[in-house]
Amino acid sequence: MTFLLPITGSFAQPAAENPTVAMIEAAFAHHGLDWRYLNVEVAPADLGDAVRGARAMGWRGFNCSIPHKVAVIDHLDGLGQSAQIIGAVNTIVRDGDRLIGENTDGRGFVAALRRVVDPQGKAVVLFGAGGAARAVAVEMALAGAARITIVNRSAARGQAVADLLNSRTEAQAYYRPWTPRFAVAQDTDIVIHATSVGLFPDVDAMPDLDTDSLTPAMVVADGIHNPPHTRLLQAAQARGCRTVDGLAMLVQQGVIGIKYWTGVDVDPQVMRKALNDLGL
Repeated sequence: MTFLLPITGSFAQPAAENPTVAMIEAAFAHHGLDWRYLNVEVAPADLGDAVRGARAMGWRGFNCSIPHKVAVIDHLDGLGQSAQIIGAVNTIVRDGDRLIGENTDGRGFVAALRRVVDPQGKAVVLFGAGGAARAVAVEMALAGAARITIVNRSAARGQAVADLLNSRTEAQAYYRPWTPRFAVAQDTDIVIHATSVGLFPDVDAMPDLDTDSLTPAMVVADGIHNPPHTRLLQAAQARGCRTVDGLAMLVQQGVIGIKYWTGVDVDPQVMRKALNDLGL
């Protein structure tokens, strides 16, 4: 028996609405892993101290969410291959005395999306160009998406993601400015929302796009996990679209993260049930 338990966790701001702790600890318990996951609110100015604290206390790893996914890189010892391409980190793994940054955002997203549609050869419109959006864009390209249009208000950030895809993947990528009531092109197969608009507590917020441009032939995915049934997904379903919610993506990210930390392949259904039991 030992009373020194392996610790993992999450650094974010805000952190209170992040349900990851519930699904991760449910998976630990189901698989007999006597580990702990701590949800911690960390302000941007305190991120360096938080990482040093986790290092000093021997944490086995942790997640970084908004707004730390890019800034945390300066406090790590190295990056995994996908994190290097994406330029953002959401999962940190201890390797001996080193902390290595990985990115499961995009891989978790693609795993969830594949339950509905295969990205191979598809035309994608992606809203956003932050850390999560970059991860999704890269992994969609690596999964075989043929054309990816990045829609973002900041031209510099949007064009940077398009340039990254064109230089490092086989996909054809384009930047388009996010104008009011942006209309999705009718030849689009997959629409992805990858910004924080609609995240709790601002649950009534709606991405500024023309939902009348959505067609039943499109699959619409929203990365927001709290609440999972966002206004965007409600509007898409009303238009006859198939949808993928942020909880499905969150669960798949958790499966990959736990594998990194423990080496165990956990049951995603256990994690989804834990979230559903919370009313999500």
